[in-house]
Amino acid sequence: MSSTIGTLYKVSTFGESHGKAVGAIVDGCPANLELSETDIQPQLSRRRPGQSDMTTPRDEADQVTILSGTEFGKTLGTPIGLMVNNRDQRPGDYGEMSNVPRPSHADFTYQMKYGNRASSGGGRSSARETIGRVAAGAIAEKWLKEQFGTRIVSWVSSVGDIGARDMSTEGLTREQIDANIIRCPDEAAAARMIELVKAVRDRKDSVGGVLTCVAEHVPVGLGEPVFERMEAKLAQAMLSIPATKGFEIGSGFNGAKMFGSQHNDPFELKAGGRLGTSTNHSGGVQGGISNGEPIVFRIAFKPPATIGLAQETSTFEGEATTLEAKGRHDPCVVPRAVPIVETMTALVLMDFVLRQSYRNA
Repeated sequence: MSSTIGTLYKVSTFGESHGKAVGAIVDGCPANLELSETDIQPQLSRRRPGQSDMTTPRDEADQVTILSGTEFGKTLGTPIGLMVNNRDQRPGDYGEMSNVPRPSHADFTYQMKYGNRASSGGGRSSARETIGRVAAGAIAEKWLKEQFGTRIVSWVSSVGDIGARDMSTEGLTREQIDANIIRCPDEAAAARMIELVKAVRDRKDSVGGVLTCVAEHVPVGLGEPVFERMEAKLAQAMLSIPATKGFEIGSGFNGAKMFGSQHNDPFELKAGGRLGTSTNHSGGVQGGISNGEPIVFRIAFKPPATIGLAQETSTFEGEATTLEAKGRHDPCVVPRAVPIVETMTALVLMDFVLRQSYRNA
């Protein structure tokens, strides 16, 4: 099993959904970064369950503990151990599903691959695994902000067939994004999204959505062509998040409908004597390398696979059965995925910055 991401800023996550704890080991964080749990906790609190009546009611505070890698409030340059205890474990909720692979979930594929699986909550395939990523990414976010002023924000840009207006050039803040429970800064669209999610929840179904992410003040020159291009590593990071089904950067699939004369981003001299582009159809990346413009991309999330609505399916032995999944599940994952996308972006950028620093030394 591959549970590690990164080349120089290397993060390994551990733990199962209903095990004793989840967390991460961060190897490669520079020394002398001021760091405490209070720097990490805000993103974990944005990710945690039970935030509103639109999320899973699982009651977890998700309080992080730094186990190693710091002394007197600063990083040592040694591996940083991060742990979050699982307190509200209910493995009994999954008893009837032990012999019934949930439709479109990972139960079947894990069982076939490993000959075994964590039947309670999906184990490593559960989104609870992302706690370690978020904690590690929060450290990367702090370092990037201090070094370059890098700012990463993500928000819900659609739920089901309800879309928000394009706000990728508006310089949104996390405070604006968190102003409503759906985390969509377009208030009119947000109200309709909330109504849809609540309706879906009440009928024990689920719905998908799309997140937009913008990373500003990213240094020029990040990315390692040809196989580890910036957009390729971002896509890998985003598509490793549970429930993701699509990734596009810049103009994305709409760019395929344009002419080159429409799509090209002309260069111009910008404030401070910096050469930049007058448009950003490239999404801040050209030739697999960051060009200094905001990196803009979108990620599609499918409807959560575990639903309470009765479904006709089959046991592992092939016997027809009806499944009405128990347990506590989100009717729509995208509001809680916002900090996951932000911190995964930070992991990719941090690793590229460290790799580029060796080139420039």
